[in-house]
Amino acid sequence: MIDLYKKHQKMILRLAGGMMLLVGFAIHFWNTPKEGFTKDELAAANVARMEASVSSKSAASTQSEKPKHAPLFHELRDAQKKQFEYLTIIVMLFGGGFLAYSFVKKD
Repeated sequence: MIDLYKKHQKMILRLAGGMMLLVGFAIHFWNTPKEGFTKDELAAANVARMEASVSSKSAASTQSEKPKHAPLFHELRDAQKKQFEYLTIIVMLFGGGFLAYSFVKKD
C-alpha cells in the first residue's frame, strides 16, 4: 500500500486537493443566502405581513404571545452556522494545500 502511494503520490495529492476544493466551494456557495429578492417574493412577504397584522389585532385580546424558541436555541443555531462556515473554509485551505504540495519539486 505504501509503495502504491509513493508511486502515485502526485496524482493522489492532486486528486484529493482538487476534490476538496471543489466540494468546499460547492458547499460554500450552496449555503450562502441570496442577496436580492424577486418582485413576487416581496409581494408575498407584504401580503403575509398584512394578513398577520390583521389577524393579530383580532387575536391579541384573547392570546398572549409566547416566543416560539428559547434564546438558547438561537445561540445554538448561530454557533452551528459559524462552525459549518469554518469547516468549509478549512476544507478549502487543506484542498489548496494538497494541490500546492503536489506541484512542489522534490530533490
